[in-house]
Amino acid sequence: MASCSMASAASGFLATPNVISGTSTPRSSVLLFTSRKNSNSRLTVRAEEAAAPAAATAPAAKPPPIGPKRGTKVRILRKESYWYKGVGSVVAVDQDPKTRYPVVVRFNKVNYANVSTNNYGLDEILEVV
Repeated sequence: MASCSMASAASGFLATPNVISGTSTPRSSVLLFTSRKNSNSRLTVRAEEAAAPAAATAPAAKPPPIGPKRGTKVRILRKESYWYKGVGSVVAVDQDPKTRYPVVVRFNKVNYANVSTNNYGLDEILEVV
């Protein structure tokens, strides 16, 4: 009988070792065994790494702005545009390098749809002095 109670006591236990290795990031892990009497017996192992301390580095410098500045007069080089060879002023420039048409240009003249702005790529405009 004594051996049975020892076996049942040893069938379920929880071990939580904290091991410090030679690396700079400490780790903690948990190991859990459940008893065999449970029909849904499972083994649970969790390991998590502590967040590395923030390095004291200076913030990266901003990249130079893309495209012409706001208010700059530009000539349109896109041949299929209503305003081809026309001059308009820059309203905004999207600074995301993945944007296909980052430059928004406003014109004094409206097109057939009564629209006076359009987006253009950097290679489709030319700054006018």
